[in-house]
Amino acid sequence: MKSTVAAIDFGTSKIVTLIAESSGNQRCDIIGAGVSYFDGYAEDGWHNPDQLNVAIEKSITEAREQARRPITEINVGVPGALSRVYAVEARVELKGTDPRVTLQDIKQLFKKAVEQLGVFTGVVVHRSPAWFCVDDGKPTLEPIGMKGSELKALVSFVVASKFFLDSVDEQLRAMGIAVSGFFSTATGEALLFLPEAERDHTSVLIDVGYTSTDVMMAQGDAVTYLKTIPIGSGHIACDLADGLKIQLPAAEQIKRTYIYGSSAPAGQVYNVSTSDNGVAEEFTQEQVTEILEPRVEELAEAIDECIKHSGITLGQWSTIYLTGGGLSMNRGGREFLAGKLERPVREIPKRTMKLNSPIYSSSLGLMDLIIDTIEQQHAPSPGFLGAVKDFFRSLLGG
Repeated sequence: MKSTVAAIDFGTSKIVTLIAESSGNQRCDIIGAGVSYFDGYAEDGWHNPDQLNVAIEKSITEAREQARRPITEINVGVPGALSRVYAVEARVELKGTDPRVTLQDIKQLFKKAVEQLGVFTGVVVHRSPAWFCVDDGKPTLEPIGMKGSELKALVSFVVASKFFLDSVDEQLRAMGIAVSGFFSTATGEALLFLPEAERDHTSVLIDVGYTSTDVMMAQGDAVTYLKTIPIGSGHIACDLADGLKIQLPAAEQIKRTYIYGSSAPAGQVYNVSTSDNGVAEEFTQEQVTEILEPRVEELAEAIDECIKHSGITLGQWSTIYLTGGGLSMNRGGREFLAGKLERPVREIPKRTMKLNSPIYSSSLGLMDLIIDTIEQQHAPSPGFLGAVKDFFRSLLGG
């Protein structure tokens, strides 16, 4: 039986609304999408509050008309810039004559993790285990029945800005739309695009947006580190507009078509219209490189600092993936970043034929997390192992 799910994702420069149908045969089929552009947000407010309502309504209306479905309820993604991740390591003693891990031990472990989290500002919208470990054994996500004297786990909590939750809820209620739930966009994006086997060794996802860049690290089923860098592709465009003395739309055109490093052919030039009357101007590769690449190098240095100061050590098998519209879509962009980070940087795997551009990766990750959560909540497994799975499912929401 098909079910319809709506989700809204607040990016740094655009709002994306998706409507999907899910069923046993087709897990997630996007039947409607709406995009509207706006001025984004800061940690404590919207850059242009008067514009927000119009942008939300436009995005939802486009998706609704395309899908030919009404929207009375919607799931909301909390952006990385308005989230904080707290990774807490907790442990409990295993008791009894034959001490083995039980569901009760896991519940007690998570209770301790919440206590250790302590006082924080915001609202928990996602919690999940990165790993469990019995004594000094190998990390696992399936500890039930394992024998030992102590169970420990790394538990991730994603805490959302209360201003964002309250503001979006108020905006949507004014439109007659109820919020079904708030979800961590960063978690959805990381779990969808970082392969499960690679998360066992810790993987990194870098999402370069328009006004900021999110650096996410994932272990097991959890994002254990999240940092937002206040540099994005918009800063690159502004540098070009200022340095080349051209209008921002022309600078955007150059930024989007720029070819990095040795990938650029000899004699590469960029032709853009630099005035309202359509007069074209030509800029050489050298002219553009001198202005553009220092800003990208600054971003790469900031990403490198995030990784080094995350408190998480990347191993030999750890992988880094790049997404977002700010760098991954440029020829030679990944290779340029890889050279600065001194590690291979991969393209995210394609997950759908629809909206498969990197600019939609956060929206698709959000929708995947929502559908996964809904399906798990409505498909409990019987028996003792089913009870364990149901308990983990309860941790997906706030």
